[in-house]
Amino acid sequence: MPLHAQTAAVLEFMRQLGAPPLHELTAAEGRANYLAMRTPSTVELHEVRDLVADGVKCRLYRSSGTTSAPLLIYYHGGGWVIGDLDTHDDICRKLARDARCSVIAVDYRLAPEHPAPAALDDCIAATRWIFANAKSLDADAARIAIGGDSAGGNLAALVAMHAGVTPVFQLLVYPATDMRMDYPSHRENAQGYLLTADSMKWFIGHYLQGDDKKKSDPLYSPILSDDALLKKSPPTLVITAEFDPLRDEGEAYAARLSAVGVHTSTVRFHGQIHAFFGMSELLDDAAAAIALSASYLRKHLGT
Repeated sequence: MPLHAQTAAVLEFMRQLGAPPLHELTAAEGRANYLAMRTPSTVELHEVRDLVADGVKCRLYRSSGTTSAPLLIYYHGGGWVIGDLDTHDDICRKLARDARCSVIAVDYRLAPEHPAPAALDDCIAATRWIFANAKSLDADAARIAIGGDSAGGNLAALVAMHAGVTPVFQLLVYPATDMRMDYPSHRENAQGYLLTADSMKWFIGHYLQGDDKKKSDPLYSPILSDDALLKKSPPTLVITAEFDPLRDEGEAYAARLSAVGVHTSTVRFHGQIHAFFGMSELLDDAAAAIALSASYLRKHLGT
């Protein structure tokens, strides 16, 4: 299927801006550019406030004043290097509104200042704290889901296996599951679709500090986890995009989950690119992906 016309227009607009490619920037410059692309959200919720979960900065979004509300813990994307609470604010607001749940976004430490496994350590620590303190957050500890996009999907998959908690569902949006980057989609979509092969090497290089041995470590490439660990994963929705270097590894991870008996659904958005999930004000498919995610959350969270 060809690139969606709306998405092609977005990519052409970005090309006309003439910004240097991400892999030629410093981490600080990459973060500034990513944040500059953000459009402030217009979604109003019952409450939005920052909090600290076992030393990790987070942001709580409450769609209503309900006590014992279902909750989604969300880990933002950005290649473990860029991204923060503000870059993913609109996604979290829309998921809270449409899934009729609360959301807690986790602001984990970023590489290269804090290389692996700092991001995972923060996500595990924050998640455990949230489960343990659900009542004080007006959340129901028996109805907590986890999720994330891209690098956040990588972290969510690992939290499901290693945090020792029991989420009822996980949402993985074009997750990074294999640091080795050896799938056809990495070659087919290496250039021209926002996330490039060079960008992925830049992200992984910062996160793993150039240690190629870590690429084959299941703590960074969850697809390499053994069956016993994979079986700890809750029911899962994996969303992928046709013109995304990460497409094949996301779908391969879904296949591995299914093979060990985890109830897994996979939806590929044809004609779409990496990062489309955060463009719901520009792309019809992004709005559809948010709606799809919310429908799965409502089902598994009982809302």
